[in-house]
Amino acid sequence: MRLARYTRGREVRLAALDGDDVVDLLDALGGGRGLSAAEKARLADMTAFIAGGRASLALARRAVNASRARGKGRKPLARVKLRAPVQPGIILCSGENYWDHREEKPIVTAKEPEFFIKIPITGVIGPGDAILLDTKVTKKLDYETELAIVIGRPGRHIPKERALEHIFGFTIMNDATARDRQVKLRPDGSAAYSLGPGKNFDTCAPLGPLIVTRDEIADPQSLPLRTRVNGELRQNNSTAKMIWSVAELVHFFSTFLTLQPGWVISTGTPGGTAWGTDAELGGRFSARTDIKAASGYLKPGDTVECEIDGIGTLRNVVKAAPAA
Repeated sequence: MRLARYTRGREVRLAALDGDDVVDLLDALGGGRGLSAAEKARLADMTAFIAGGRASLALARRAVNASRARGKGRKPLARVKLRAPVQPGIILCSGENYWDHREEKPIVTAKEPEFFIKIPITGVIGPGDAILLDTKVTKKLDYETELAIVIGRPGRHIPKERALEHIFGFTIMNDATARDRQVKLRPDGSAAYSLGPGKNFDTCAPLGPLIVTRDEIADPQSLPLRTRVNGELRQNNSTAKMIWSVAELVHFFSTFLTLQPGWVISTGTPGGTAWGTDAELGGRFSARTDIKAASGYLKPGDTVECEIDGIGTLRNVVKAAPAA
């Protein structure tokens, strides 16, 4: 199933995609008439929906079938404003998870996933929303297309063999990064990283366009992904090339924290970032025939498209931040 949040007036509503339409889950079920208070609550909030697991998905299937039969609750997808498909309690991020990204930057020797956090409350934006370039924060704003895991079941110390059972679905995140805040080169050419300021600022976490439930992704380690900036192909790789798999990352992060429904784990980005061509920050991009080397960092007016097969395309425009 493909699930979304959209804006109707001042409300944020839950929907399922059915062909080229969105089906408002509550509207399709008669506005909630005949549903229990718990069922209505699950259909009004994505985190509650995710926590409801199979019962929530059964309700959503009922809504889609009812909408097909009676035509209620349907709108063309092209006519609705999608929001980020979930407002996660936290975004747990793994960096340095593709070899070609490691090779385009200063040498690193990490023997476990890089662990940092993005703060969702002002960081998360949805499809079509603007990534704000605040030059008081950064002059080197970069893009990173990443497969994002949406946790469905809580768990701590989850074994790799059971990790997929704790996943509700998948979406896309653009791990927007302030490179000049993240990276400081030492005289010997090595780098010191400051992941807090480099990864956290307003609009740093575009998310979407929707959640695809785990049952629709046959193998999360075989998904082609791409980034385009103003139509230029900048990143072109596959989740098959991850160093640590989806299951390994769920296991890893659950070692530290009890994972909760609606939390997001972002799985790292491949090579092709603007950082790779930035000699000032130790970039070591090697020429490739399949992608266009970045000629600079993101600037106002740029359109960034993050695409993962089986999930969709997350599209955002870069805008100058309003003057403080």
